[in-house]
Amino acid sequence: MAKLFMVNKFFNQHSCFSKVLLLIGGIGLLTCQVSEDKELTSLSDYLIAYNVAVDSQSTDYDVFIVDPVNLYRYNVTNLRDVAWTYLAVDDQILLISDRDTCQRCFYLYELDLAAGSLQQITNFRLRDSWMGSRNMGTELIVNPAPSVDSAFYIIDRKGQLLHKVYTGLPYANDPVFSPDGKQIVFRGATKKSKREQDFIDEIYIIQEDGSNLQQLSHYPALDTSAVWYAYRAGPPRWHPTENFISYQSLQNGKYSLFGVTPDGNRQWKLTSNEEQEGYHDWSPDGRWLALEVFDSSETQFHIAVMDWSTREMQILTDTTYRLQQSPVFVKK
Repeated sequence: MAKLFMVNKFFNQHSCFSKVLLLIGGIGLLTCQVSEDKELTSLSDYLIAYNVAVDSQSTDYDVFIVDPVNLYRYNVTNLRDVAWTYLAVDDQILLISDRDTCQRCFYLYELDLAAGSLQQITNFRLRDSWMGSRNMGTELIVNPAPSVDSAFYIIDRKGQLLHKVYTGLPYANDPVFSPDGKQIVFRGATKKSKREQDFIDEIYIIQEDGSNLQQLSHYPALDTSAVWYAYRAGPPRWHPTENFISYQSLQNGKYSLFGVTPDGNRQWKLTSNEEQEGYHDWSPDGRWLALEVFDSSETQFHIAVMDWSTREMQILTDTTYRLQQSPVFVKK
């Protein structure tokens, strides 16, 4: 039987969220409206969704939300499945889940905070992959499971296939649109699997029709600090207002965030934090950076937020859970 979870104290300082009821595995209710016209310039305009290993031994992963101002945190999926989010459009969280199917057989779901509903979008399986949106969130780019297809799929919000994008590479994952929606950046490789010798993931860019493939990032040839399973180039995120693409990379023995321009002419280290840095997301106005930070032994992962103009960073999570990853901005 589906369980109804009351979100009360988490949202009690926000009138538009103080009456939220979320039903994960069914339907929830929301008794207020969120303005769609408010300019996103303040940290208080956002929530941050992220993934938590509630019980990694039983492969129980849930999506949590944190208020970056008041630091209230709440589990918004709360089922014994693998649920991971890699994108939000306004107040709607896109997540993949293996609920009601085989383990790690992922389908795309939409959790609408305004409507308080959870609905399945795709009827085809997805790869564990980041994704992107364009045209005011009406179109998504996703990565089907390898057993489904080797192309990226551009779909509408109902899961209908609009266009296939073939990259021509043996490995392609984590696609995201450029701010104008005309280009796609992704993590690719000339080998099919990380288990193959000389597999090196890099950041690539193609046009929306799959033409003009170009490699943007170039991992330092003399750097041998990355073990075989590490990211040379992690999932890319395109800064919404500045002309660069960000990604994580293990260089000189440490994970940091790097930037590369869309023409590939400039590649540089973005941040100077002492912590290891991983999955991340930009606020829609580009002012804020949400990122996961962790120690070198990977014993504790936190979600943090950084003011991009001042580089001031704040940790938003505690040590209740060890794995807290993949933050995405959600509009209140």
